[in-house]
Amino acid sequence: MTAEKQLEEEITEQPETGELAPEEPQFKGEWYVVHTYSGYENKIKVDLTKRVESMNMQDKIFDIIIPEEQEVEYKGGKRKITSKRVFPGYVIVNMIMNEDSWYVVRHTPGVTGFVGSGGKPIPLQPEEINKILQRMGLVEGTKPRIMDIEVGENIRVKSGPFANFEGIVRELLADRGKLRVNISMFGRETPVELDYEQIEKM
Repeated sequence: MTAEKQLEEEITEQPETGELAPEEPQFKGEWYVVHTYSGYENKIKVDLTKRVESMNMQDKIFDIIIPEEQEVEYKGGKRKITSKRVFPGYVIVNMIMNEDSWYVVRHTPGVTGFVGSGGKPIPLQPEEINKILQRMGLVEGTKPRIMDIEVGENIRVKSGPFANFEGIVRELLADRGKLRVNISMFGRETPVELDYEQIEKM
């Protein structure tokens, strides 16, 4: 799947429930998706920021983000948080679109164009950008996190050899990113050790 196809599918999915709370960040312009050379997203963000300042476009171009989300991994019993690009080869710019602002963005080295229709840049719909900002943890919603779960809670296993079995949490091994669960199998409880990512609350 191409990055552009992935982006189209992501932003056309049904938006998550819940609206932005008043205290969450609000932005002045509309959000436009800009296609870039893959791997150059950080450089383009830096270069575009400098161009905005040097060409006095702060009243038209307000923010540049690289869509990323945090993933929690456990390696060797240690918790590690890493950033993962959601849409490699794209940056998203909050701006007021006119001829001058289009020129500043479009002619930044490494930018290959705006995502749009018929050569015309099309802004993201509010629910589309909200979903992306949620994934980045910039607004309330689907911010990645470790599941908060307690001993005695009922869970269902999502993956692995015990997928679709139900059980009860008996011990938390947070330092290893695991927990011990009693799974109901063949009329008896069997203790197993699972990763947090393998289970969901019931």
